[in-house]
Amino acid sequence: MVMTYREGAYVVDTRNGAFAQVMGRIGPRVQVRRPGGGREWEVPPTALRLATFEECRAADPADRCEDCERIRGHRRAAETRGDKSAMTDAAVLMGRHQREAHP
Repeated sequence: MVMTYREGAYVVDTRNGAFAQVMGRIGPRVQVRRPGGGREWEVPPTALRLATFEECRAADPADRCEDCERIRGHRRAAETRGDKSAMTDAAVLMGRHQREAHP
């Protein structure tokens, strides 16, 4: 039986041990990429397994980054206020921070 994973799920490409996030499907293959961005690659579903909680924590430097938490806080506050412009600004800031601090 082939396991399927929802978009956004964290998985491991068992062919090379790469930690990745599911981005979608194209035909029978699953598109994945490293969390925080980067080039996507295609993986046969039989070559994926769900990442463990420990793997997720170890692989995501944003979980330990004070700047990431500060930006997330700004976005949550903007969402609470219903300020779509500030939410967009926070998303852009997070993208820039991810590229610079967590390549």
